[in-house]
Amino acid sequence: MIRDTSERRQRISTLVRERGSVQVAPLAESFGVSMQTIRKDLRFLATRGVMERSYGGGISAEAVNVTAEPPVEVKRSSHADEKVRIGKLAAAMVSPGESIVLDSGTTTLQIARFLPDDEDITVLTNDLDILSVLAAKERLNIVMLGGMLRRKNRAFYGAQTVAALENLRVDKLFLGVDGFDIECGITTHYEPEAMLNRKMVEAARAVIAVTDVSKFGRVCLHRIVTVENIHHLVTDNAVPSEIASAAQRLGFKIHEA
Repeated sequence: MIRDTSERRQRISTLVRERGSVQVAPLAESFGVSMQTIRKDLRFLATRGVMERSYGGGISAEAVNVTAEPPVEVKRSSHADEKVRIGKLAAAMVSPGESIVLDSGTTTLQIARFLPDDEDITVLTNDLDILSVLAAKERLNIVMLGGMLRRKNRAFYGAQTVAALENLRVDKLFLGVDGFDIECGITTHYEPEAMLNRKMVEAARAVIAVTDVSKFGRVCLHRIVTVENIHHLVTDNAVPSEIASAAQRLGFKIHEA
């Protein structure tokens, strides 16, 4: 038990540098103080540049990718061939009778392109461009999640979007990511997106992360979930050995496009 504020904060600072990230609840238990006290500690350390706050904890400032979120036009042109292959493979994982969520993103947009036009498939999305692709299919059932339009990535977010998922249960979530790191988890640049994605994860029986290998090892400010929360990873055919080892250890299946 460490109740001395300065010593405790020094220890937390050491932990976040060693581990890359920390969580409020385990720290409170370890140091024998309240979670409110730990949150104050993390806010203090964030003001000193030691770390950045994230959902439920903090991420080392050295680990966070501080580059600005690229415009959607840049995202579309980046690793375009890989995204097409990933989208085609992921779409083949959808069966008649299933309901799915397509998270916003340029990789999930490719899934929408390759989905079969089947009246027994229901697709939920918050992405305006995905909606446009799906609307061209004549038989597919489409549910658009409402909210406030974020023009930077042409997707909807906010309390209304989260509330739309409150009483829904879907078979599969296809989750696009900005960062995929074994230690720090699946992360994104935009906090309302992280909040919505967590609600999507809660609503889905199976969580399928879709990303090209450029996102591996990248850590953005806002954690969506830990890697343990996914069931499948659809990516291109250059999977790093540490990701393959993590899949065996944590129990998710890798599908290489």
